Amino acid sequence: MSVLLTLTRIVQSAAEADSPAVQVNCVVDGIQREMAVDVCSLFLRTDHGELLLVASHGLGQAAIGRVSVPAGKGLVGEVAESRHPLNIVEPARHPAFFYLPGSDEEQFRSFCAVPLVRRGAVIGVLVVQRRAPAAFSPEEEAFLVTLGAQLALVVANWEDWQLAEASGFRNLTGLPGAPGIGMGQVYLCEDLDLFSVADGRCVNMQEELHMWRQLLATVQTEVKAEQSTLDSSLSQEVSGIFDAYLMLLADPMLTQGVEEGIGGGRDLPSALRIVVQHYADLFMAMDDPYLRARHEDIRHLGNRLYSAWIRSQHTSASALPQGPVILVGRHVSVSDIANTPREQLAGVVCFQGSILSHTAVLANALGVPAVMGVGEVKGLADGVSILIDGAAGKVFLEPDSVLQQEYSKLQASEHAFTDRLESLRDKPAVTRDGVAISLYANSGLTADIMPGLRNGAEGLGLYRTEIPFMISETFPSEEEQYQLYREVMAAYGDKPVYMRVLDIGADKPLPYFPIHEENPALGWRGIRFCLDNASLLLSQLRAMLRAAGMAGNLQIILPMVSALGELREFTAVLDDALNQLDSAGHAVRRPPVGIMVEVPAAISQLGKWRSYIDFISIGSNDLSQYVLAVDRNNPRVAASYDHLHPAVVAEIARVVQAAEQLDLPVSLCGEMSSDPHAVPLLVAMGIRRLSMSAAQLPRIKWLIRAMDSAKAQSVYDEVCKAGDSDEIRAVTSAYLSDLAFPGLVKQTR
Repeated sequence: MSVLLTLTRIVQSAAEADSPAVQVNCVVDGIQREMAVDVCSLFLRTDHGELLLVASHGLGQAAIGRVSVPAGKGLVGEVAESRHPLNIVEPARHPAFFYLPGSDEEQFRSFCAVPLVRRGAVIGVLVVQRRAPAAFSPEEEAFLVTLGAQLALVVANWEDWQLAEASGFRNLTGLPGAPGIGMGQVYLCEDLDLFSVADGRCVNMQEELHMWRQLLATVQTEVKAEQSTLDSSLSQEVSGIFDAYLMLLADPMLTQGVEEGIGGGRDLPSALRIVVQHYADLFMAMDDPYLRARHEDIRHLGNRLYSAWIRSQHTSASALPQGPVILVGRHVSVSDIANTPREQLAGVVCFQGSILSHTAVLANALGVPAVMGVGEVKGLADGVSILIDGAAGKVFLEPDSVLQQEYSKLQASEHAFTDRLESLRDKPAVTRDGVAISLYANSGLTADIMPGLRNGAEGLGLYRTEIPFMISETFPSEEEQYQLYREVMAAYGDKPVYMRVLDIGADKPLPYFPIHEENPALGWRGIRFCLDNASLLLSQLRAMLRAAGMAGNLQIILPMVSALGELREFTAVLDDALNQLDSAGHAVRRPPVGIMVEVPAAISQLGKWRSYIDFISIGSNDLSQYVLAVDRNNPRVAASYDHLHPAVVAEIARVVQAAEQLDLPVSLCGEMSSDPHAVPLLVAMGIRRLSMSAAQLPRIKWLIRAMDSAKAQSVYDEVCKAGDSDEIRAVTSAYLSDLAFPGLVKQTR
């Protein structure tokens, strides 16, 4: 019996269910069928610790959903408490037997149960029974244990199911696409599926070719109009999405491909389907996540053309309703967003897609909440009440008044606090007892530049040069990089600009240079990649130096440094760039060079590297995952990732102490710099420069201006005694409460 095949059959069957109740019944029915047992039952733990019988094939139906085993009681309770399987004959004679009224279980004389464990906690128990008085074989027990471990992942969201059934609304979980809270009514975006078009024969070739050229012209005009509508408020990168559509529409491979299909006897829709399907499949088959995300653009463009063809046949779409709307669909397109009035657009929900989708990029740029990849939602219709939390990736369909009121309060509080923060833009980030903290912005796109300055950034603390590389179709040339870096330098004027050299690998792939590694977090990334591709590094350094000229505000950061040899090699490449530019007559100056402290090995080596570096910047995201050996992007272990783990706090303090002894300026970037629980600790350690996303700058400035550094030191001293991150957050939460810091005081991981 194949566990994988069995699980696949069961999960696929459950996936077709319309409700949680039907879903769990599909699970137990599937196990009963696959194992050929008389009974299969699923018990799931409630908030009160009881084990509720939620589904069964074989027991009396009157007991399902109505009876439960008290915590620690019965055979089921014993399995939950021990977290160990139980395989016995004549269960009714066992001292721990607990009879479930209405279940008729006394007729079954063999019993085998395994715990369902998720993140170390028992969330349920899976039970199989037979009438024959014979123990289950070791192979059957092992099979059930294996199946139970997999099924724990399937039923892990049981608490959400309970909440949904109790309150009458559905709670969906997806990927955070763009932060914010959105409330309104569902507007289903037209999702004509070109790929479902059947083959058709061409009746009049010349008419079909004429219609195809008209469709191209019509859609090109529409795309240009949408671009014009949004262009004034968007960055070059987001506006470039429309340029990409226009390029595809003008691509001979598309236009000629359809014409050849029509010439071969196909009608326009089926000729279009074949060409679009071909290129979408090519992108979908690629390993790189960015390129896979581009298949959505190809599909959208095909459906866009097909929609125009449908409209030419006098088919019209439903009108946009009055009031706030949440656009919902399989792939809500850039065009859908562009065609929705800004005052009505309250959010976006996509059944599919990722945070790399152009939909998510545009939603972020517009400040519209978005949730991606929630999965197919059945029975959804226009006008249904919907609430989304973009930051948490949560979607609530038909939320009750209590939930709406809670989110309305949160939304109002956020808006009021944001309004108050605007007055702080030009004020310094100084504690109440006079300790000044410099607040810098992180950036990677042109869209991030102006928001940072508008929110009072004193400099650009981390410019992620890899992002322009990631959204390009090839390695950007030196001239392209120069133009981009010059724009960044000009925007910040005489303010410091810290540019990190290309940091790709792990979770930051290049679409045109895929790297396949079994353990990419420990592989060919950061400075290792740069030095192995010295010509790319040289071009990037030349572009940076030319953009900075003699201004003196450029600082260069090296990522993932772990050895002295890497610093020596980099220095040699930098020397080459300076010499080449000097020989060519460019007026440039040698910039300060620093490193990201991300690899734990760097901490003990700072003294030996001092002559090669001028400053250090702590990369809290990577440092935390390497100290804890936790991949923050892996959902199975991500819950253990926490930058407030005592070990991470201790290592950051060690970095600061080493920097002080070596007279090295030190800053911190990453999520920790904008975590209000962490900021008082960082100030107490002695960090005087923090770099964060532009949106977080006003909030953290408010916090710093409300703090007293002496009190922060006492908080830090207490934190140093804590045994885990929960204890640390308890201490910091109390302090934030004293400061009346809004919204996040009770926040936990």
